[in-house]
Amino acid sequence: MGTFTGHFVPGMAFSLLGLWHTIKTIASKKFAGNAGFQSRTWHPLGGQLSVLRHLELLLLFCFSIFAMATQLLDHGLLHLSRRPDSFEHATMFFHLAVYACAALAADRAREHAEALGGFVGVLAANVFAQEFFLLRCHSTDHVGVEGHYHWLLQLLVFVCLLSSLTAALSPGCFPAALVRAMAVTLQGVWFIVMAFALWMPRLIAEGCHPTDTAGDVGTHGAVTCETAEADAWARVLGNLQFSWAIAGVSILTAVLCLRHGRDPTEYRRLVPGTADVLHLNPAREEDSKQVGV
Repeated sequence: MGTFTGHFVPGMAFSLLGLWHTIKTIASKKFAGNAGFQSRTWHPLGGQLSVLRHLELLLLFCFSIFAMATQLLDHGLLHLSRRPDSFEHATMFFHLAVYACAALAADRAREHAEALGGFVGVLAANVFAQEFFLLRCHSTDHVGVEGHYHWLLQLLVFVCLLSSLTAALSPGCFPAALVRAMAVTLQGVWFIVMAFALWMPRLIAEGCHPTDTAGDVGTHGAVTCETAEADAWARVLGNLQFSWAIAGVSILTAVLCLRHGRDPTEYRRLVPGTADVLHLNPAREEDSKQVGV
């Protein structure tokens, strides 16, 4: 993943996934109300697109397999990579593929859907747990400016892990579900920022330049700074970019919440046989009056 494409493509995928979850989580809260909200680790398509109900899970699985292949196969299909970091990156996507398959199987087993829902939530948290573990115990020691950017990435992954565990233990907790969606979006945005800040020579901080790491297995720094002052400025710039990314996602989330909050309509579940249901069916209401109901 130590390339521009290796960070930009996953970043786009995570950003779109997180944005999709943010929109659906806010919409679910609006329609379900305070008492009926239940967080989901994935969101099916409904209505006229119900035939594509499992599109999110299928895309996750296909993307995971593709990412694993790009990590494990060097030069196309010629031979298997022997780099430890390639296996570590592939393992992260492997856990994502396992989650997608389990969620798909659980949804098809409708009679056990409630019991399996908690298990799927735990698997979703496990994806972030494994990502955090493999980033912390990486065989390649990211140093310098790149190491600082990866340390900030670990903070986002840890937030994803905590919010996923909270949502799994308390499915009705809307803040946990919203934080998880925002953290996934932020993780994707940060991958994109890293792609430009570390692998685009024109955008690298002043006083720093790309590093030639050919043959260096134990350590990896995509950027080398000429002086301590340049290194310090590059880290400060990374902190600012991190803060700006959080601000951008927060503003977007606030706009989405306010947009859905404009409609004062209150939605609630209708119970069969009550006055609300009879009012929606005048013919049945008339029959009820005739029999003295």
